[in-house]
Amino acid sequence: MRLLITGGLGFIGTNLSRYMLERYSDIEVINLDKMGIGSNINNIKDLEGGRRYRFIKGDLLDFTLISSLVKRVDAVINLAAETHVDRSIANPRRFLESNTVGTFNLLEAARVENPKLRIIQVSTDEVYSDIPTGSYKEGDRLKPSNPYSASKASADMFCLAYHRTYNLDIIITRCTNNFGPYQFPEKLIPKTIIRASLGMKIPIYGSGRNIRDWIYVLDHCEALELILNDGRSGEIYNISAGNEVDNLTLVEKILEIMDIDKDLIELVEDRPGHDIRYSLDSLKIRKELLWRPKHSLEEALKKTVKWYLTNESWWKPLVDENILHPTPWKLRW
Repeated sequence: MRLLITGGLGFIGTNLSRYMLERYSDIEVINLDKMGIGSNINNIKDLEGGRRYRFIKGDLLDFTLISSLVKRVDAVINLAAETHVDRSIANPRRFLESNTVGTFNLLEAARVENPKLRIIQVSTDEVYSDIPTGSYKEGDRLKPSNPYSASKASADMFCLAYHRTYNLDIIITRCTNNFGPYQFPEKLIPKTIIRASLGMKIPIYGSGRNIRDWIYVLDHCEALELILNDGRSGEIYNISAGNEVDNLTLVEKILEIMDIDKDLIELVEDRPGHDIRYSLDSLKIRKELLWRPKHSLEEALKKTVKWYLTNESWWKPLVDENILHPTPWKLRW
């Protein structure tokens, strides 16, 4: 199989590229990435020159490039996206262009050049918005609450429309919050580990009681592998680990693993549209594809803390003033 992974220099794309190449001896991975914020060429530097891996610098907004690529591959896993909610509030146009128009270009290129292409559209649980109790199922109404989630929901709608109108082989996945190696330092878990290791205050929005369901990135990669191979065309699959925890408790768990005092925690001004709780029902993928997360939250947090503490040379060049000296969201970007 020739697999195109878009956004392959990002956090999930890096882990997925490594995972697929290690799992299969007969797979070729083409990694397309525009090298924007969150991308790092050093993530998979060791793969360059390999017979089964190729990196191409490019953007989904380049329709000519995308058209040439989809003709040469058997499947696409679309991870290319702007993802940080704070930045979407400050600059929504970039998210519209990258996440919505970029996905449209991919769909249109496939329709014209390779209508048999399998496309896995990696979306997010944030398209559903928050939920005080219970869990969202795949058919529930979308209620995006910020420009990031709105851009991803729009891309999902185009995917469903292209499947129905043009019979393209498209599957949408919606996963909860990922964490693990190679995650960009602006995200909560790596930022907490890095700032704590430097003895710096750890800012948490609002009361810290916003709840997220956290999944180790390699468990997500396994879910994507199963969906790529055996998922049903036109379907949506929620992916969740059942590790619901509020942000304050999560940071406290990390500090406990690091044996660092909780006095470093600092509650700061909340951001606009901050969803209270996300929760996904992932019974569908568990029943149909027999997927289960293999890592507990505690085990995965320990692995992640160890990775960042032993890979300072990876994250140190990426740390900037916004991470070391964060200010309220409206001034940050």
